[in-house]
Amino acid sequence: MDLRKKIRNIPDFPKPGIMFRDITPLLACPDSFREAIKQIADQYRGMQIDAIAAAEARGFIFAAPLALELNASFVPVRKPGKLPFDTQAFHYELEYGVDTLEIHTDAFREGEQVLLVDDLLATGGTMNACVKLIEQAGAEVVGCAFAIELSFLNGREKLAPHECFSLLTYDGED
Repeated sequence: MDLRKKIRNIPDFPKPGIMFRDITPLLACPDSFREAIKQIADQYRGMQIDAIAAAEARGFIFAAPLALELNASFVPVRKPGKLPFDTQAFHYELEYGVDTLEIHTDAFREGEQVLLVDDLLATGGTMNACVKLIEQAGAEVVGCAFAIELSFLNGREKLAPHECFSLLTYDGED
């Protein structure tokens, strides 16, 4: 199944010069969505993965069914004030400011093997912050998985040495 056909390209969104890769057609087709989850899961079958973590909100869409497929727990990584229990935070710099991500203090056990998941890898800033937050919690990141990667933005360099897998890659020419 060619999942690339299920990604809608929207030029000049959210601003001129940006080609937005819209995943909603893929999500609207159960067979395509199921196939996307299966293909990502196939990359990690046989590995020890205790938990799958994802930053809100679009990462949750892929991470939750992937956690079920790989028989792992799902850990939401949220913006401040969204989690009801005790949290630990990681503050990171953006191009024009600072942001924060949080997890529950009991989200991981020491040494747990965690796969990070998101819908899109662009510059890698948010995923790198997730890596740092998980490592700060005492868990180990075993990889980073994405539905789409914009390879021309070099986000995976920011995530090195962690292994990255992308279901679909766009190099800026397509």
